[in-house]
Parts: sequence; C-alpha cells; structure tokens
Amino acid sequence: MLQRIEGGGITSPRGFLAGAAQAGIKHLGRYDLALVVSTVPASAAGVFTANRVQAAPVLVSKEHLAGGKARGFVVNSGCANACTGNKGLEDARAMAGEAARNTGCGPGEMLVASTGVIGVPLPLDRVLSGIRQAAAGLAAENGGLAARAIMTTDTFPKEIAVRFTLKGKTVTIGGMAKGAGMIHPDMATLLGFIGTDAAVTPRCLQVALKYAADRSFNMVTVDRDTSTNDSVFALANGLAGNDPVDDEHSEEYGLFQEALTAICVELARMVARDGEGATRLVEVRVVNAPTEADARAGARSIAASNLVKAAIFGRDANWGRIVCALGYSGAVFDPGLVDVYLGDLQVAKNGCGLAFDEERAAAILAGDTVAIRVDLKQGGASAVAWGCDLTYDYVKINGAYRT
Repeated sequence: MLQRIEGGGITSPRGFLAGAAQAGIKHLGRYDLALVVSTVPASAAGVFTANRVQAAPVLVSKEHLAGGKARGFVVNSGCANACTGNKGLEDARAMAGEAARNTGCGPGEMLVASTGVIGVPLPLDRVLSGIRQAAAGLAAENGGLAARAIMTTDTFPKEIAVRFTLKGKTVTIGGMAKGAGMIHPDMATLLGFIGTDAAVTPRCLQVALKYAADRSFNMVTVDRDTSTNDSVFALANGLAGNDPVDDEHSEEYGLFQEALTAICVELARMVARDGEGATRLVEVRVVNAPTEADARAGARSIAASNLVKAAIFGRDANWGRIVCALGYSGAVFDPGLVDVYLGDLQVAKNGCGLAFDEERAAAILAGDTVAIRVDLKQGGASAVAWGCDLTYDYVKINGAYRT
C-alpha cells in the first residue's frame, strides 16, 4: 500500500541531496538552476522526446545513460540549449563536467536537462557559476527549492513522494517535474526527475520507467506541441537495502512498477492542471475499447482537441467535438456504439445525441476538474488522458514568451 509523504519530493528517498542557484540565466533574482545527486552510484534510466529536433542536453544525456549508471542530474531553466549546434553540445558537456567536479563523480555520471527559449546559446559562465553555488548548498532539505528552480511558465512547483514496503524493507520514491506549455508527448514530455532508494537493476528500471511514462506523461497534452527537450530521468540507489529488483515478472517488480507509475501519474496531472492559462483540469477516460492502444489514441486525441478545450473553457456541452476528435484519433471503433458522458451526465448514446439538462452540463464544465467518459462498447481496454481548457491567456503567454 502506497503512503504519500506530506511535503515530500525528490530528496525524500535516502541518499538524495539537492541544491539550487540564482544564476541569472534569463531573469535576475529567481532560482533557475538545480542540482540533484545521489550520495552513492545509482541505476539510471531515461525516456526522451520523439521530436526529430533534439536539444543538446537530450543528446548528451542519452550518451551518459548508455552504461545504465549515474549519480545525479543538473538542470537549468531559462534557456533550452536547443538548435545551438556543436557549441550547444560542448556547453551541455561542460554542465555535466562542472557538476561532476563539484560532487565527486565522473562527467559521464551526470545527466543534463535544460528548458526555456529555443535557439539561444547558454550563458555558460553564469550556468557554471550557478552549478558551483548549487553544489555548495547540497542538502536533503533543498528538494523543494530544486523543484522551484526548474520552473519556467509554471505557476507552482510539482513534487511528490510515496513510501511502501518491498520484501520487508521500506522503500521511498520521490519526484519533481516542470511543464506548463509545449506539452504533447510521444516518448516522454516536459522535464521529470525521479529518485528512489530501492535497489533496482538498470534494465528493470528502464522498463518500469517506460511503462510508467506511457501511462502518465505520455497521456498529457496542453497544446499539441512536443518539445525539443523532453526528458524524464530515474535514479535508484539501493539504500533501502532490499534485494535488487531484477526480474520483470516478479511480484517485487510489479509493486515497484505500480508505485513508480502512481508517482508519474500524479506529476502528469499537476502538469495538465498547470497548463499555460488553464482554468480547469480535463480528464478523458475511454473505456471498453478493443485494445489499450485504441483507448490511449482516443483519449489523447480528445484531450488534445482545441475545439474540445475551447468548449470546456466556454462551458459549452458541445459533445460532437468529442466524437469528432475520437474519429480522427486512429482508434478502431464503431461510431454507432459510442456513448459520451460529461461527469455523470450522459449526452450521447449509440453515436447520437440525447436530450439533456444544459444548465447541469454547464455546471459540470465549470468545475475545477472536468471528467469526460467515452464508452466504445467494443472490448475491455481503457485509458486515461489529461489536459486542460484553452483560454485567452494561453495566447497572451505564448505571444510574449521570449520577453
């Protein structure tokens, strides 16, 4: 059974320390660089953007993950270090090298992530100075500070931790993420960082992270834009003292995978709720689909539809937009069997509209969380996607993003 740790985050597991700095990368007087390290070597895993244009930190981190081991990650906000050529690669490697020198490990043991404006070179001197400052302040108490330092247009830090029992040992998983715009994943999305004191082999950790990302970060959409910088990292340092999880078919692996997925789902929901300019979290559940792939495709398409998102913002129960988005999703289904619900209010049956209370529907759409359920009635598979409404403020934020 999972127990949520009040106020927990990336440094809740044993052996994880964090530091942050005000490096002045884009704005003065705000934290914009974070460093998280494990006090001992850890198994490492990662999932990355499927965008063909990939930022320098993505490319460098892929190289560093090849051995399945790492000690930590260094993250800056304010500059994506994307589309910056060979100089960008050199700068990403310099970040890893500086973090390694100041934490007593090798450059290849440091993972790198960046977020911010694309096509702008890193102010490397400031970044390296920030890394030194963050390293000097490494402490278990600074997890929350690190979560704030990775924010860009986010309105709140996103962090969570849970504990559970694994083979008689108490295990903790903690995580943090950032993301509010340019969110529409295909392998992972946004930036996410997870640490655990469980002993897990690199292979099992990679498989579990991919599974969790597919059912969490991969099911979030804000604006149909897949970033150049999307990265989710996981480190497992084994300080909980459990027998290593090394079999993907074991009960222990199943428990670990469940906990990791739960962490990722909660972080994904926070990202969707904090979508740029958003006023509502939207949860789309497609049930009774022929396959999980059909359910996932349908749910993602509905959550991503600008017309559905705009209708929710306007409290307009225009269910036809939901069916339309389902139709172009690529999911296999019979349109003549589809039922649609807004909350517990059914608005369509067997592909056709029903008479319903418009005022009650508008009240449902005005809620803090809007639940949409689509029943395909053609199988037993289901999936959930998360998104947000589309507001005037989204355009305002992104019309002036660089300034």
